[in-house]
Amino acid sequence: MPSINMKLEMVTIIACEVDTEVFTSDKMQERFEALFRIYDEQTTFQMFKSFRRIRINFSTPEVAARARIELHESEFNGKKLKLYFAQVQNGDENIDKSYLAPPQPVKQFLISPPASPPVGWSQSEDATPVINYDLLCAVAKLGPGEKYELHAGTESTPSVVVHVCESETEEDEAARPKQQIVQTRRPEGPPKVFN
Repeated sequence: MPSINMKLEMVTIIACEVDTEVFTSDKMQERFEALFRIYDEQTTFQMFKSFRRIRINFSTPEVAARARIELHESEFNGKKLKLYFAQVQNGDENIDKSYLAPPQPVKQFLISPPASPPVGWSQSEDATPVINYDLLCAVAKLGPGEKYELHAGTESTPSVVVHVCESETEEDEAARPKQQIVQTRRPEGPPKVFN
């Protein structure tokens, strides 16, 4: 059963898929408005041409309900009128708690920063970098071809071992012959045709 708030809000009807002549012709617009002014002289209309919709506002919910019941799917200018009550969105009291709520306005500056920082904001100082001297010492002791166990393995975990690669020095490079790059042969031109 609808609540009391819902009953009080049903003073607006939306007419959907309205004939385009209603928006272009003053005569057709007057005929359309006359259909609803029979029920309430204080009826107001808001035209939404690009959506082919018209918002019809009545003074009382009873008049709006009677107009909707009697005129829904009635013929107007060769087309059926489709009338629906407008759904008015209220504040927070009727929000379904099963849906995720939008963030609080105080936190929105983190999502998209404003042109200037919020009041009281100050830039945090960068922390001094932490230098792990034990790690540097262990890496310095390693020599080419040696291995260093970082984490001893157990029955359920593997061990982590670092193998130091041998470095290539200038002597190694001199001993190895340089590889020759073979130049790609130039393609021959198109065949010549003699007449």
